[in-house]
Amino acid sequence: MPVPVPLTVAVAQPACVPRDVAANSAAHAEAVRRSGARLVVFPELSLTGYDLAAEAVSPDASRLRPLVAACREAGATALAGAPVRAADGREHLAALAVTGRGARCVYAKTWLHGAESGRFTPGEKPQVLVVDGHRLGLAVCYDAAVPQHAADTAALGIDTYVASALHGPGPEQAARRDGHMGQVARTHGVWAVLATSAGSSGTYDRTSGGSGIRAPDGTAVVQAGPEAGAVVSAAVGGTRPSSSGAGSLFRSLHHRAEGLC
Repeated sequence: MPVPVPLTVAVAQPACVPRDVAANSAAHAEAVRRSGARLVVFPELSLTGYDLAAEAVSPDASRLRPLVAACREAGATALAGAPVRAADGREHLAALAVTGRGARCVYAKTWLHGAESGRFTPGEKPQVLVVDGHRLGLAVCYDAAVPQHAADTAALGIDTYVASALHGPGPEQAARRDGHMGQVARTHGVWAVLATSAGSSGTYDRTSGGSGIRAPDGTAVVQAGPEAGAVVSAAVGGTRPSSSGAGSLFRSLHHRAEGLC
């Protein structure tokens, strides 16, 4: 049955300091405070920058404390990107869910791209994060370009498809970025949320920006420009989409997802 209360979601594309988890955690914390949103989504490998040699980040690392504190103060969940090492020693290109209680790995990228497979182990199955009753299907970058990933995730009964990504600069990459998310929304009748890097990220001197949120018919409800530091938000799951630079805040937090790493 439909989720009765819309969920305010923000997409953030903070400036990234290469391999400096503490500095990036502080920037994430500032974005959470600015957004006024219940869920704040950050780009792929947002805590380290896109550098495949960056050190793995432990979910209980002290460097994440500023972000944990900001989520506690705001009553928010943040989805941040980082390389992580599982208990069995395998490493994943992962999404961390951060709340006021701490951080945990909730998704490992399934469809690795290019040199990523030289280090990382792909995730084994789709995952859903539940926030305030909204079922959020998770994706990282190239996952969203693979129709099977969206189909398998949608089969879990999601309301929204949430992707963290990085795209290079230029109109061709921008068209690919927007096309993938619009196609997911239209094909599966779900909201589509994309947080993608802006400015430099790790080994990328330039990236596209353009993070945004799309309604189930594929139309853009809100979209950031190419600049680093932008945060935009929209209420998803309601009958009338609304957007702003800082969405309204719902205070009660119900968040659950299995810790995977």
